[in-house]
Amino acid sequence: MNTELNLKTLIVKKPLKLDCGKTINDFPIAYETYGTLNEKKDNAILVFHALTGDQFVTGLNPITNKDGWWSYAVGPDKAIDTKKYFVICSNVIGGCLGSFGPSHKDPVTQKVFGTNFPVITINDMVNAQNNLLDHLGIDKLFSVVGGSMGGMQVLQFISNFPDKAKTVIPIACTSSHSAQNIAFNELGRQAIAADSNWNEGNYNFKDTIPNKGLAVARMAAHITYLSKKGLQEKFGRKLQEREDLKFGFDADFQIESYLRYQGSVFVDRFDANSYLYITRAMDYFDLSKQFNGNLSNAFKESKAKFFIISFTSDWLYPTQENKDIVIALNAIGADVGFVEIESDKGHDSFLLDVPDFLSALKNFLDKSYIEN
Repeated sequence: MNTELNLKTLIVKKPLKLDCGKTINDFPIAYETYGTLNEKKDNAILVFHALTGDQFVTGLNPITNKDGWWSYAVGPDKAIDTKKYFVICSNVIGGCLGSFGPSHKDPVTQKVFGTNFPVITINDMVNAQNNLLDHLGIDKLFSVVGGSMGGMQVLQFISNFPDKAKTVIPIACTSSHSAQNIAFNELGRQAIAADSNWNEGNYNFKDTIPNKGLAVARMAAHITYLSKKGLQEKFGRKLQEREDLKFGFDADFQIESYLRYQGSVFVDRFDANSYLYITRAMDYFDLSKQFNGNLSNAFKESKAKFFIISFTSDWLYPTQENKDIVIALNAIGADVGFVEIESDKGHDSFLLDVPDFLSALKNFLDKSYIEN
C-alpha cells in the first residue's frame, strides 16, 4: 500500500493499553472530515468504516480515484447531509491507509512490523478513535453510525462511552461474530498464508506482495456480501463473451470473471497483513461476553436513542442477529427503533443505492436533529 500521500493524521501521544496486554503510544490515526462543525459543536457524526473501508467516506478517494465508499449516503442533501452535519471518519488502527498498522515501522527495530504488530480488537479500534474527539474538542456527538464492522464499532463505542453520543445507528451488524463468519474469515486468512509471497508476514522485506492469496481472500469474502437472488439475477449462468463452453479453467462464466476482477483490484488498495489483523478483530468481537453474557448491560448506562437497521437478504449478518440487539435494548427500556429494509442486494445493501434504506437513515437523523 502506498500511504505516502498527504493524509490528515493525528499523532496520539497518550498511551493506549490494548486488549492483548501491549501498550502503544505516539501512534498515528489518519482521518477525514466533511462539512462544518457548528459553534455549539453538537452536529458531529462519527462514521465507522467496515472491514475494507477507510477514512474517505465520500467525494473522491485520492488512493483509488473512485468515489468514497459511502458516497450514496454521505454528502450535501444526502441521508447524512454534510450541509447540516460535521462528519468524521478515521482509518482503524490495524488498517493500511495511514493509521497505525502492520505496514508501519517498529520504532525499536526500525523494521516494518508485519506480523509483529500487536493483535488488535474492535475495542482497541474504538478507544483509539476516541482520541479524535478530544483533538476536535467535541464532548458529545450527535450520532455514531456504521455498517458491518462499522456497526460493531458503533456498539462498542456507546458501551465504552455511554454519554458521548445522542443517537446510535448500527447497520447490518451483530453483537458477536458467528461461527460461520469466523469460518469465512479463516478461509481468507489461510488463502493469504498459503501464498508463498506472504513469507510469514514479512513480504515487505522482499518487496513482494501476496497478491494471489489476498485476491482469493477478497473473492471468498465478496460472495458473502451478496445474495443468491442478486447473483442469479445479475449473472445467472451467463457465459463470458462467448456462445459455448471452452472446456478449460479460464473464466467461462461471467460470475467467475466478476470475482476475479474484484480480487485483482482489491490487491492494489489493501494490505494483506491488515486483512489478517482486521478480520481477527472481527472474530474476537463478542460484546455480550464482555458483560458476562448479558448484552443489555452493555448499554444500560446510555441514554442515547438507538436505531437498528437490517436487510432482508443479508445472510452474513441476518436480521435475527440485529433483532437480538433490539431485544437487549428493549430489556432495559432503551429508546430504540428498528427497521428491516427489503433488498435483494445482500449484506452490501448498506453501501449501495437502496432508496428505502437511505430515506430511513435520513428521516431518523433529521427528525432527531430537530428534537435535539
